[in-house]
Amino acid sequence: MGNCVGSSARIDATLSTPSVSEASKFPRSSLAPSSISVPSHSSKSSVHNLPTPRSEAEILSSPNVKPFSFNELKNATRNFRPDSLLGEGGFGYVFKGWIDQNTLTAAKPGSGLVIAVKKLKPEGFQGHKEWLTEVNYLGQLHHPNLVKLIGYCSEGDNRLLVYEFMPKGSLENHLFRRGPQPLNWATRIKVAVGAARGLSFLHKAEHHIIYRDFKASNILLDGEFNAKLSDFGLAKAGPTGDKTHVSTEVMGTQGYAAPEYVATGRLTSKSDVYSFGVVLLELVSGRRAVDKAKVGVEQNLVDWAKPYLGDKRKLFRIMDTKLEGQYPQKAAYTAATIALQCLNREPKLRPNMAEVLSTLEELQSQQSASRPIKGRNRTSFDPVSMSPLKHHKSPRNMTPSASPLPSHLRSPLVR
Repeated sequence: MGNCVGSSARIDATLSTPSVSEASKFPRSSLAPSSISVPSHSSKSSVHNLPTPRSEAEILSSPNVKPFSFNELKNATRNFRPDSLLGEGGFGYVFKGWIDQNTLTAAKPGSGLVIAVKKLKPEGFQGHKEWLTEVNYLGQLHHPNLVKLIGYCSEGDNRLLVYEFMPKGSLENHLFRRGPQPLNWATRIKVAVGAARGLSFLHKAEHHIIYRDFKASNILLDGEFNAKLSDFGLAKAGPTGDKTHVSTEVMGTQGYAAPEYVATGRLTSKSDVYSFGVVLLELVSGRRAVDKAKVGVEQNLVDWAKPYLGDKRKLFRIMDTKLEGQYPQKAAYTAATIALQCLNREPKLRPNMAEVLSTLEELQSQQSASRPIKGRNRTSFDPVSMSPLKHHKSPRNMTPSASPLPSHLRSPLVR
């Protein structure tokens, strides 16, 4: 299934929703059980047992998502008309549609609840398995920083998913495509915090889900630039104790994949942390993880940027020029150092997402308390001392005291 919107997609916006309490009133699917089973999680935010396999019929009978007929979604999207197209990727297409907020039936364009309908290309068992995985996870896990799944359609060869509509589209669009106004520094940190909250939630012991496909195109933004994670087709339930396990599927995250995955196919939640470090680096630099249009070492963002991340005097060389210098220097250094720690080639030496989130939230709080400066219709901040980092050495020889993570939250693995 891959991205909600591929890197070559045309996008106006992508995937978002208000809550749909009425969903539980709709009849459950009567599909017969299949041989496919997916790890199960309770719809509550606190689950204490390990995931147990569930059949396809059990997954699709969830009271939290509505089973739509193909005809209903055809009407909601105006027969999947080209002018309703939001994006296109390897998985298929995403269309904009409208449904009644109370009955969830098709509504006239411009009225009711706006939805995003993902229509998968018929691609056999693997595509169906990823589709089912998405229904399983998003049908049970609910969090402000996970995209809301409203329902699905499984009719004949048709496989569709119905999401809340995200009016600001993907982070990828705002960072790398021409047209949108560049994100200011405060918004970039807000996006990083939201994405970190979603990932930290998935990594909690009661869920222990390895997201596996964390990248800018899978981070969607609502009207207030709140970040939500989408596309759970490649997600996996991790074993207890964060032990490594071998993935038998291909993870389509060129430039985002952790070294241990590239070398051995082994994954842990720390593999997600590495991918988060790449995205944080994209937010700081405004550059893609991999850019074949550039020459030499600059094609790979991590390889190019790493030598500058731990040097306050050289950090400006990798900062996004679209920021035009409007960012707090010490806060930028803190963000860069967090990225560097996440990008450690040794998984055990990376912080966990709870630690990363705590530091980013502290950084955001410090920025909110600082005096804003208005300029060129964008908000920035005085480059005052707002970083928890003190007297840093180069991260190449980083000591525990050089970590931006609070000492009481720092993992024993990085001490």
